[in-house]
Amino acid sequence: MSTSTTGIEIKTQRRSLAEFVELVSSMRFAISLLTLIAVASIIGTVLKQNEPMPNYVNQFGPFWFAVFDKLSLYSVYSAWWFLVIMGFLVASTSLCIVRNGPKMLKDMRSWRENVREQSLRNFHHKMEWQTPLARAELAQQTAQRLKDAGYQTKLVTKGDATLVAAKRGGANKWGYIFAHGAIVVICVGGLLDSEMPIRIQQWVFGKTPFAGDGVIAEIPAEHRLSLANPTFRGNTMIPEGSSSTTAIIPQADGVLIQDLPITILLKKFHIDFYSTGMPKLFASDVVITDHETGKSFPATIKVNEPLIYKGLALYQSSFEDGGSKLKLTGFPMTGKMDQRFDINGAVGGKTPLAGGDDNAYTVEWTGFRPFNVENVSAGQDVRAVNKSESFNEKFAVGLDKRLGSAAKNAHNKDLKNVGPSVQYILRDKTGQAREYQNYMQPVTVDGATVFLAGMRVNPGDPFSYLRIPADDNHGVSEWMRLRAALQDPALREQAAGQYAQRAMPQADAAALRVQLQESAAKSLAIFAGNGKEGGFLAISHFLEKVPPAEQEKAADIFMKILNGSLWDLWQVARVKDGLKSVEADEAHGRFLQLATNALSDSFFYGAPVYLQLEDFTEIKASVLQVTRSPGKSVVYLGCLFLVIGVFSMFYIRERRLWVWIRDVAGDEEGKGGSEAVMAMSTQRKTLDFEKEFEILKRKLPQSA
Repeated sequence: MSTSTTGIEIKTQRRSLAEFVELVSSMRFAISLLTLIAVASIIGTVLKQNEPMPNYVNQFGPFWFAVFDKLSLYSVYSAWWFLVIMGFLVASTSLCIVRNGPKMLKDMRSWRENVREQSLRNFHHKMEWQTPLARAELAQQTAQRLKDAGYQTKLVTKGDATLVAAKRGGANKWGYIFAHGAIVVICVGGLLDSEMPIRIQQWVFGKTPFAGDGVIAEIPAEHRLSLANPTFRGNTMIPEGSSSTTAIIPQADGVLIQDLPITILLKKFHIDFYSTGMPKLFASDVVITDHETGKSFPATIKVNEPLIYKGLALYQSSFEDGGSKLKLTGFPMTGKMDQRFDINGAVGGKTPLAGGDDNAYTVEWTGFRPFNVENVSAGQDVRAVNKSESFNEKFAVGLDKRLGSAAKNAHNKDLKNVGPSVQYILRDKTGQAREYQNYMQPVTVDGATVFLAGMRVNPGDPFSYLRIPADDNHGVSEWMRLRAALQDPALREQAAGQYAQRAMPQADAAALRVQLQESAAKSLAIFAGNGKEGGFLAISHFLEKVPPAEQEKAADIFMKILNGSLWDLWQVARVKDGLKSVEADEAHGRFLQLATNALSDSFFYGAPVYLQLEDFTEIKASVLQVTRSPGKSVVYLGCLFLVIGVFSMFYIRERRLWVWIRDVAGDEEGKGGSEAVMAMSTQRKTLDFEKEFEILKRKLPQSA
C-alpha cells in the first residue's frame, strides 16, 4: 500500500514538473515576460532614472514617492523584479530551445521519405505525367533536374516504385534557433552589465552604500568595490590640475566607491558654446597612469569619442564647477541696518553667515557660471499679490501701469549674455532652506538697468527674480540705503514731516500739514510692513476697508502720498549718511519707481541678506563616465544572431518535393515506360512558391 502510494506521488510530481517546464518554455509565457519588460522599459524611459530622491519627492509628493520607491521605479533597470523577469525570460527561451531545437535539427536532416503514392495525390500542389523512359532512368533524370534547380535529392526504392525526395531551404529552421538564441545571449549580456554583480557583492561580502560626507580616500572598505569588480558604471568629477583614482556609483540610499586601476589627471578642460549659451563642444585633456605598469600616456576624451583602455571605457559625460573661488559683498535685507560686509566662498563648500544664535544661517555654494545667455524678458518677479480677489486684481493692474511692473513683457524673447552668476542655498539652523541665484552685473530689462536676484523654494521650480535698480554708481547701495531707512521709524517720521512741509509750505496750512504728515507716516508704515506683510500687498489689504465705490480714488491718493514721502525718505537717508540730496530729475524719478517695486518684492525674497558677487577665480571640472561592461560584446554577438535569425526566417523558404515513379505495363506492341506523381509543399505559400511550382511542372516532364 505504501509503495503504491509513493509511486503515485512520484508520478504526480513528475507530471507537475513536466507541466511547469511546458508552461515556462511556452510561447505565451515568453510573450508575457516580453510584455512586462516592454512596460518596464516605457516606465524607465518616461521617468528619469537615478535622480536625487528630493527631486522625486517634489515631483510626486510624499505619498506617491513612497509608493514608487517601494516598486523601485526610480531605478527600473536594476530593480530586483526587473532582474527576475530577465532571468525567467532567459530560462524560458533556453528551455524552448532545448525542447524544440533537437526536433528542428532532426527535421532539417530528415527526407520525410515515409510517404505513399496516395498521400501525394492528396496534396494541393501536384501533377502526374507518363514517359517512355524506364523507371530508373526517369528517377536519375528527375533527380538531376532537381539538383540543377538547387534542391538536395535522395532516391529511395519503394518495392516496385522509386521515390525521389528533394528539399531546399532547410536553413530556415536555423532562423528560429538563432532568433531564440539571440534573446538568451542579449539578456545574458544585459545581466552581465546590470547591477546584479554589485548586488551579489552586497549580499555576499556585505558592501553597503555610503551616505555621509567626507574625503573619498578615507571612506571605509565596506563602501568600496575592489578592482576585481566585473562590471560597473560610475562617474568621476575631476577639477583642472587634479586627479582621480575612483568612480562614484550612485545608489538609492547613497553611493558606492569603485577603485580604478588607473589614475586620471585632468590637464585642461575645453568648452565652447553656441550663441544661445548651450555647450557646443567640450573635451578633456588627460594623462592616464597605469597602476600595474607605472606607465603614463596623454589622451583627449571628447563627446562620442571615448578612451578605451584595458577593458575600461572613459566617456566625456558633462562638466561642473570645480570649486571656483568667490568674493562677495553682503547687504542686510532686514531691519534698519545697512552696513555691508565681505564674505568669501568656494563652489561645493559652506560658509557660516555671521549672526546671533537665533538667526544663524549657513551659505551652501552650489554653482557658478562665468556667463549666462538668458531671456531677460521671461523671468518672473517675486511679487505675490493675491489676484483671486477682484479688488486686488484691479489694484495690481493699476500699480503695473503706474509703476512699470517688472512682470511686463514676460512673453517677449530677448536673449542676452547677462554675465557671471553665483548660485547658493541659504539654510537656517532648523534646516529650512531656499535657493538663490544672483547676477554679478546689472542688465537692462524693459529699458531699466537692474540687478537680478533669483529665488526659489523648491529645486524643480523656476527662479523668481527680485529686480534691484542700479544707482548712479551702477551699484545697489542707494536701494539698500532706502530699504534700511524704510525700516527706521524715526527716519520715516522725519521724511513724513519733510514731505508735508514740501507739499504745503503755506503758513496758514499748519493744520492740513499735520494731517498730511500723519497720512504720509501711516503710508510709509503700512508699506514698510509689520515683519510679515508689507509692500503693495499690505496696501491692498488696507484699502479693502474702504467702501468699494471710493477704493479707486483712495488708491490714487494713497500712491501719490507714498511716492512723495518715499522721495523724501531717500533724501533724509542720504543726509544722515553725510551725502547731499539728489536732483529731482526724470532719471532719479524712474529710479524711485523701480526701487518702490523692488521694495515691495523684497518682502517675498525670504533672505536676511543679499550677496553680490564682486570677484571670482574660475576652476572648471570635467565629469567622466567610467564603465566596465563585459556584457557589451555578448550583446553585440546576440544582435548578430538576431540579424541572422530574422534573415533566415523571412528570406529563406523551406520547400519539400517528392516524385513517386513506378513502371507502366507494356502495350500490345511491347512498349512500356513509367508514370510519375509529383507533389510539392512549403510552410508559407507565396507568389514565388507558385511561380517555382509552375516552372517545375514544365521542366520535370520534358523529354531529354
